[in-house]
Amino acid sequence: MEARGWGIVPTAHISRLFPEVLTIIFSYLDVKDKGRVAQVCTAWRDAAYSRRVWRGIDAKLHLRRANPSLFPSLVKRGIKRVQILSLRRSLLRDVICGIPNIETLNLSGCFTLTDIGLGHAFSQDLPSITELNLSLCKQLTDSSLGRIAQSLKNLELLELGGCCNITNTGLLLIAWGLRKLKSLNLRSCRHVSDVGIGHLAGLSPHAASGTLELEHLGLQDCQKLTDQALRHVSSGLLNLKTVNLSFCASVTDSGLKFLAKMPSLKELNLRSCDNVSDTGLGYLSEGAARIVALDVSFCDKIGDQGLVFLAQGFYSLRRLCLSACNISDDGMDRLVNSLHDLTTLNIGQCVRITDRSLGLVADHLKNLESIDLYGCTKITTVGLERIMQLRTLSTLNLGLWHKK
Repeated sequence: MEARGWGIVPTAHISRLFPEVLTIIFSYLDVKDKGRVAQVCTAWRDAAYSRRVWRGIDAKLHLRRANPSLFPSLVKRGIKRVQILSLRRSLLRDVICGIPNIETLNLSGCFTLTDIGLGHAFSQDLPSITELNLSLCKQLTDSSLGRIAQSLKNLELLELGGCCNITNTGLLLIAWGLRKLKSLNLRSCRHVSDVGIGHLAGLSPHAASGTLELEHLGLQDCQKLTDQALRHVSSGLLNLKTVNLSFCASVTDSGLKFLAKMPSLKELNLRSCDNVSDTGLGYLSEGAARIVALDVSFCDKIGDQGLVFLAQGFYSLRRLCLSACNISDDGMDRLVNSLHDLTTLNIGQCVRITDRSLGLVADHLKNLESIDLYGCTKITTVGLERIMQLRTLSTLNLGLWHKK
């Protein structure tokens, strides 16, 4: 503090800051520090409990025993996004009742959750919930989906990855009740077949209107799906922007004819679809001008002719994954001479690629930001030096290390 004789006032102390200023400062802290500053004094606690400080924050909770003071505290702070890290069976209902305006509920990995526990928690209409993550809740069955379809009418995102007891009946219930759904992940729901996808697409109008607003559909590792599922998708789910079909071994080139007709499709994942070949990319290229991201990694039937088709039709492509495909420098020559706007290129484990391809990339892909070259055994420092000259390149993967 300066001498008062000179007319200079004492330096302001943080304790004198207005609560509104403290609130702005606390909003920049991470979650742990937000909690710590609330323990300093009453004034800081009041500022730290402001809804502005906690806006957009997910509360991550271990619910092993009842805690009557927890939920009023979360409500006071305006918490509407909750992730349950561990759960005693009877406590899910406490969450729903204790946070009446909850919008996002993440129960991923809550292995103890059963149909009975979920049914008790979702026993009434819950219009505020728009996102629900039940991935790896392996005890849940179609019965839970029936309850969700009845009570969560405004749901827009539903994660069911790894819920291995879900069947086509469950998808029929979703198609009946969740008309606002925009994102659905069914990863490894191995009982789901073409019939279930037909329900989602509105092909059972006598029973369900379908989830016709869907924009994102994850079907990774749904082993029973065939080309018929893609026929259903193309006929009813016309708003789809992203589709993940990775590890769907029964999807073939013929199925890609249906996807080529989809007007809104932007991202397509065909990773490890063993029956997709150059011919399938040819079919896709007939309607692929809008696709910005494509993954055909580990599709070993895709070679240089497939790259020719990409060059001829995928004019909007920005991200391309070709790992372990049977491509060579000749195919890369055709590709890079047409798709100048690529920002991500993964060609790891493409063992026929040499320094020639890297030179072509350096000459033509001036917007490239990331490239994967892991396992490309024929490249040398000569090719790498050419790649490193790209001004936009931020990530180079050579295997055990990332250069950024």
